[in-house]
Amino acid sequence: MSHPRAVFVVGAGTEIGKTYVTAALTRTLRRQGHAVRTVMPLASGVPPRDDPAFAQSDTAILLAAQGLESDAAGVEACSPWRFRAPLAPDLAAAREGRSLALADLVAWCRAALAESPAEASLIIEGVGGVMSPVTPEATGLDWLKALDLPALLVSGSYLGAISHALTAAETLRLHGVPLRGLVVCESPDAPTSPETVAAAIRRHVGAPVHVVARGGACPEDLADLVRSPG
Repeated sequence: MSHPRAVFVVGAGTEIGKTYVTAALTRTLRRQGHAVRTVMPLASGVPPRDDPAFAQSDTAILLAAQGLESDAAGVEACSPWRFRAPLAPDLAAAREGRSLALADLVAWCRAALAESPAEASLIIEGVGGVMSPVTPEATGLDWLKALDLPALLVSGSYLGAISHALTAAETLRLHGVPLRGLVVCESPDAPTSPETVAAAIRRHVGAPVHVVARGGACPEDLADLVRSPG
């Protein structure tokens, strides 16, 4: 089920600033006066809501970017599958004696797509890298393909990020996933600037490439990509 203003945020790897970019994008869309719903249906490394550390979790960060409270209803509406261990979701679920099926994950996202007004933006953040396992049988790529949504690919600027970003972009291309844009998020202590990394990536991909600095805002034209159907 397609949605004219929906995008799936996927990473070229893990711990590269994907949630930072998603939150910055959400804040920018809101500042522009656009309706936006941002969800991270599947999240690992999330403490219980009554744990003070929950405030630093990806779920809490995305709720705050939307101006929403981290109450029980809000947390459930953003991240219905939450696991405490900072592991791949299939491993984190197994550690808690829980199961996770791709069909259930896809069905939840399709319901969110159906409920979202056509004029609003819907941002779905994936987990880990594009090929990270999300269930014992499926990867993030399987999840993305099942939803038939365009991808916004996030990379870091660390040594090796160029190769990782281009590999992820090529994987998406070979699987017929439209690449709406690519974001280089500044990595701490990287040997080169994110702008240098973005320039190198830009020479090899046909999609717009943007930079988001740590502590910086989302570029306005990146927000425009999400607001532009197709």
